[in-house]
Amino acid sequence: MSENTGKSDLPDSNRKWYEGITRYQWLVLTIASLGWMFDVFEGQIFVASMRNAMPALLGVGADDPAVSRWNDWAFGSFLLGGALGGVLFGILSDRIGRSKTMIITILFYSLFTCVTAFADAPWQMVVLRFLVAMGVGGEWAVASAMVAEVMPARSRPVMSSIFHASSVGGTLMAAAAGAYIVGNPDLGESAWRWGFAIGAAPALLTVWVRWKLREPEQWVKARERALSDDSQKPGRIVELFQGRNLRNTLVGVSLASIGLVTFWGGHIYGKNALLREAQKEALVAENVAPAAPKDGSDAVKKAYKASRQAALKKHKEKIKGAEMLSMVLNTIGGGLGLVLFGWISNRLGRKGAFILYHAVAFVMMLLLFEVLIANDVGTMWLAISLPVFGFFTLGMHAGYAVYFPELYPTRLRGTGAGFCFNMGRLATAAAFFGFGALQDPPTPENKAVLLAPLYLVGVVIVLFARETRGEELPE
Repeated sequence: MSENTGKSDLPDSNRKWYEGITRYQWLVLTIASLGWMFDVFEGQIFVASMRNAMPALLGVGADDPAVSRWNDWAFGSFLLGGALGGVLFGILSDRIGRSKTMIITILFYSLFTCVTAFADAPWQMVVLRFLVAMGVGGEWAVASAMVAEVMPARSRPVMSSIFHASSVGGTLMAAAAGAYIVGNPDLGESAWRWGFAIGAAPALLTVWVRWKLREPEQWVKARERALSDDSQKPGRIVELFQGRNLRNTLVGVSLASIGLVTFWGGHIYGKNALLREAQKEALVAENVAPAAPKDGSDAVKKAYKASRQAALKKHKEKIKGAEMLSMVLNTIGGGLGLVLFGWISNRLGRKGAFILYHAVAFVMMLLLFEVLIANDVGTMWLAISLPVFGFFTLGMHAGYAVYFPELYPTRLRGTGAGFCFNMGRLATAAAFFGFGALQDPPTPENKAVLLAPLYLVGVVIVLFARETRGEELPE
């Protein structure tokens, strides 16, 4: 495959997915993956610090209902920002190019994550989450389109899966920051601010993008066609709802909505598995009952609440470590699920892979939250189950990077992929704003159980999807 053109100089038949890949193609995958990894870090650093940051901004304990409510609003704001940024930057990438738009999105999320370190009120956190997410949503749309366009058809599913799986690196970075920075007692009560401050680092990646990346040949040809043919103008969002694109868009938005609602409302709470065990151990160690007496007076309940908060605060470092270990186990399993989605979809087809992931995710969601955590099965069983839970509840997301770019022609690829993936955030935002508006919001575990049936809806939606296995990208 030529370094300059990206075209294969060798026969393509019977090759393994990695054979004949040029140095430049590996470079594109590396840069796109790093951008997505840092992208996810900027989102997940809030997850790793939300039990520290929001209580500090509110001046209350981590278990206060106000913390859960403001965190839900922050999640909702993040998802709205991702939806807007994904659509706007996806359109921009079809019009001005992939590499130029990638630079803008990386600078966007890096700057506003760093600014979050200086937030001093809950509403500021909510607003800044929106702005960070605009860059986060846009970067995925641009990078997924670029990886798909640069890779040969035989390599595209696996390469796109590897690209999306780089998100695991971002989550693990956030978990490490949570354990060693946010949860570091030597840094004091404002330790969470340092976790956000390091979000400025990804901005350095833009120098490499500007220096090394050029626009994909498919995009260049699409731009040339647009100059001579008005019907080939890029980035026209109305075309997503015309002709054969309408079916693809409805299926894509529906799949992304299910995947993202269940991710933010279920998958991320896998981190609560070992956290709950550590909290119970802390209460036992301090001779505090696991729950307040139901028939006690207000004074008794108030005293219990104070003793519970004191016990949890005394063992804060151990509890934080257990939370981050859950996050790591969940993420490792999710990473395997992401990487293997391309391989599985080559064997079962795109539709078969989506059906497998959705069906098993439904079972694992109920098993973890309704059976294992609820019945105090112990640390060992939770640690074994978390990677399997992560494999299926997160792994299906690689399918969006594999499948969505295959649904649209080059002049609409960034627009279409970005629209499908990020419009799914609107449904998720609505769910979180709904939870946040409740006077007595459900616990994270109950949220997950309530959302689990959506996976079965996903199975039904996949039946109406178009199979793209083995097809070239539409021009």
